[in-house]
Amino acid sequence: MLLVIDVGNTNTVLGVFERVAHRAGEDVTTETARYERLVANWRVGSHLNRTVDEYGVIFRNLFSMDNLEVSAVHGIVISSVVPPLDPVLRQVCERYFNTKPLFIEPGVKTGMQVLYDNPAEVGADRIVNGVAAFEKYGGPCVIVDFGTATTFDCISKKGEYMGGVICPGIGISADALFQRTARLPRVEIRKPTRMIGTNTVGSLQSGLYYGYLGLVDGILERLVDEMGEDTRVIATGGLGSLIGTASHFIKDVDEFLTLEGLRIIWDRNQSFRRDAAPKAAKAAAKPLDAGAKPWPRRSLLKRGERLEVRLQKLEPDGFTLQSDL
Repeated sequence: MLLVIDVGNTNTVLGVFERVAHRAGEDVTTETARYERLVANWRVGSHLNRTVDEYGVIFRNLFSMDNLEVSAVHGIVISSVVPPLDPVLRQVCERYFNTKPLFIEPGVKTGMQVLYDNPAEVGADRIVNGVAAFEKYGGPCVIVDFGTATTFDCISKKGEYMGGVICPGIGISADALFQRTARLPRVEIRKPTRMIGTNTVGSLQSGLYYGYLGLVDGILERLVDEMGEDTRVIATGGLGSLIGTASHFIKDVDEFLTLEGLRIIWDRNQSFRRDAAPKAAKAAAKPLDAGAKPWPRRSLLKRGERLEVRLQKLEPDGFTLQSDL
């Protein structure tokens, strides 16, 4: 099984993928079975004060609730926008799953060119979403991720990450309103039954919902004008279904888009490592060039002693060292 983890500022989402059988026409001797079936997913809070053991117990209990074996996890991939949690989760993976995780960071093979002025500034989750959206829906496309912040990520027709828009999430907007007003109560964020509120709660819900919907559609209208009418818009994130289903521009709501992106990037890096391994082994076994200088000889023996060393070739590409003193 493959464990994928998306660490956000508010929540951490986990998913478990199982392997599927080889497809028709694939070479079973060279192609490994892919992780494609999502069998479980969970959402927990992202708390900086939790210890390695606390996270480990939570993760193992989640597996137990769904009758999944922790020992069956053979790979872990993580995207994180909360750097202080990275070392904690790394230890959780190594201690409780006996697996070294793959973090989505510069140097990881994603298959997507980033056109940002400074590619290192792009959040890992935004790249992951872009990879998944282009793989599933093609380009050009815009991914609207409704999280702590709401991000609009633009992918070109060629599959390039062009950039996007970042604005406060609807939860942050609501919190600011409640904190700055003495008499307005905290209300549930949901679609009201009617636009015109007849009480304070209804008026607040109408303003939060339709006000934020107007923000989303206003940004999307301008993005589609710039990218072209054939641009496809996909929503994801915790509130993706709440806002996305009422938008004039959002046509698809994909709850597990980020988890799918992590799975896709994991597969791409495993194939990259498989391709690179024979090359590295071949380079290691390559004999010394005729013009290259040999290593300097240094004697560590006392005067009068003699050491005979023989190198015996092993198959396919190893050596064993034998010595007679």
